[in-house]
Amino acid sequence: MPKLTFTLIGLLFLTLTSQAGTPINGLLERIDTNASRKFVIEYVKSDIDFFELDQKGKKVVIRGNNHVSIATGIHWYLKYYAGIHLTWNNMQAKLPDVLPAVTKKERHETTLKHRYYLNYCTHSYSMAFWDWERWQQEIDWMALHGINLPLTITGTASVWRNVLIRLGYSTDEVNNFVAGPAFQTWWLMNNLEAWGGPNTANWYEQQEKLQKEILKRMREFGIEPVLPGYSGMVPNNAKEKLGLEVSEPGLWCGYRHPAILQPTDQQFQHIADLYYEELTKLYGKANYYSMDPFHEGGSVAGVDLDTAGKAIHAAMKRANPNAVWVAQAWQRCPYEEMIANLPAGDLIVLDLYSESRPQWGDPSSTWYRENGFGAHDWLYCMLLNYGGNVGLHGKMTHVINEFYKARDSRFGQTLKGVGLTMEGIENNPVMYELLCELPWRKSLFTSDEWLKNYIRARYGKSDPQIEEAWELLRTSIYNCPPSSTQQGTHESIFCARPSLKAYQASSWSEMQDYYKPEDVIKVAGLMVEAAPHFKGNNNFEYDLVDIVRQAVAEKGRLVYSVVTSAYLAGEKELFKAASSRFLHLIELQDSLLGTRDEFRLGKWIGMARNMGKTDAEKDWLEWNARVQITTWGNRQAADAGGLRDYAHKEWNGLLKDFYYLRWKAYFDYLEAKLNGQEPENIDFYALEETWTQKQNPYLQEAEGDATSMAQTIYRKIFH
Repeated sequence: MPKLTFTLIGLLFLTLTSQAGTPINGLLERIDTNASRKFVIEYVKSDIDFFELDQKGKKVVIRGNNHVSIATGIHWYLKYYAGIHLTWNNMQAKLPDVLPAVTKKERHETTLKHRYYLNYCTHSYSMAFWDWERWQQEIDWMALHGINLPLTITGTASVWRNVLIRLGYSTDEVNNFVAGPAFQTWWLMNNLEAWGGPNTANWYEQQEKLQKEILKRMREFGIEPVLPGYSGMVPNNAKEKLGLEVSEPGLWCGYRHPAILQPTDQQFQHIADLYYEELTKLYGKANYYSMDPFHEGGSVAGVDLDTAGKAIHAAMKRANPNAVWVAQAWQRCPYEEMIANLPAGDLIVLDLYSESRPQWGDPSSTWYRENGFGAHDWLYCMLLNYGGNVGLHGKMTHVINEFYKARDSRFGQTLKGVGLTMEGIENNPVMYELLCELPWRKSLFTSDEWLKNYIRARYGKSDPQIEEAWELLRTSIYNCPPSSTQQGTHESIFCARPSLKAYQASSWSEMQDYYKPEDVIKVAGLMVEAAPHFKGNNNFEYDLVDIVRQAVAEKGRLVYSVVTSAYLAGEKELFKAASSRFLHLIELQDSLLGTRDEFRLGKWIGMARNMGKTDAEKDWLEWNARVQITTWGNRQAADAGGLRDYAHKEWNGLLKDFYYLRWKAYFDYLEAKLNGQEPENIDFYALEETWTQKQNPYLQEAEGDATSMAQTIYRKIFH
């Protein structure tokens, strides 16, 4: 064979090898084996982010200016041409042998540079026990949804361990500062110390390794990680141990805030430099660092806020002159005095709760900032979920309208993107899908037209009955009033600590009755009726279970009102019948949710235990997992601090063994009162704490047929 032929074959082999190794081809292969062979991927230089859908012969062309833009284009094509929706409950799909053709070139572009992802809280409420396999899936989700700026805090404890040891702290002293795996978020936000610890050496090593894998993959995609920077946090004993000048920020829900090192202290810059040195050693330099000093009520008494802002900014710039500070706008933070004199372009403010309490300059907001964030860049964000709670909820039309209102206002000049800042994920996919599309749609659109396309994309086909169901959801539970500051889902009564005046599960939800329960129950009926046409459709079955779950919770609230009325009227037989009915609903809900692993307690606990090497370590991790979703803290924090049930979940296993236990104990107490007895008051915390200390096993895998179970339970309750 001629030498030239060998050369050409070699070049072809190298080209194919190179293509096979690209992040995009790796992503496609994880979606479906050989999927990368079904697309033509083309990179085109551009100053703005864009993607194009096109056709060459029998192959679909995805064209874009970078990996994330192209991944976004792939997802857009799969949704709106192939009827394949990839999201948390469904990240793999069987692609057809011949992909549906793009008959007319379609182009989408955006001048909004940043698409931010994650709240500090998400890392604890959803991600605390993830392994690399689950993180890999999530990074794929990010790329497909256009995310290019995610908060990435895994492994930060190792940075702090190394810094404190260099400052003279022992390993035990470090562990008296660093919070446990399920509570890392609130430690890093300067809210508490140590709770959930002490952490094991294995856990530190594991998290450090995991963060390196996460960052490697993100950087391969061109995704810019936002790493935690230094804002002045030091252990509470730093004044005594190191002679530092600190402010005392007070209490957070019963826990002492870590101390804040005064920016005027000569050691501030030294400790900041140590922090960035250790951070860079482990994870490399970042172009974006997250700092939120004085978060959630941390006292600023005696702190020169202007000096503090400049000191934090200067330390970051020494670590990387090109770095940008990312700050969460929450309550009064970031204080105007702290950021007013920082250079424009060096700060991005996340308007964390844009859908309900915007701070970008909207005068209708209860958290109104007349001048927005001044000259600083900002992102339009949707919080939506608090505590990782399960439940349908949203402001679908309002989110759309407010985005375009902000973009077209005088504050739109500094609007640089959007952000998904939920406290917990793997819920409400429709709302997050909507927000992710906003940067790529030039003009205002209506929620009803968008939703019809979403349904077709999610389920792979249109169906009049399903369209009717979702239209009713859109105008009811997904139509929370614009003025409402309700913090997340309409919480299930099943998850509330029992009382005669039970309404919400968590202390802070501000929930209100803004929709008709019968509308949700009707939707569940429509989904049940349509179910035979969608047998085996993973997305449909997830939504079916979730919507029927919501309907059962609505029924529970209606039955609860009968229970309380019967008790107050002294009607013993009615009370007994209604309370038994209520408990049975909890059991039915538990059985329904057991058919999907997304709603199983066993999955959460299983992930936690899998991180441990020894039985003792596994038990400690399980305790972290159990406490976070129930009592959250110790007795003081749980009760007086208002943290109990903040992260409540309607999950199989938790309903049957925790919420049922509480309600049964309470109904027994009330029945005894009705019978003229004087039972002892129930110490709910003692009941709850006992459950958190157990290690009884829960299955991780789904049991039974989701469709059949949903049909059976719906008909049993509502027919």
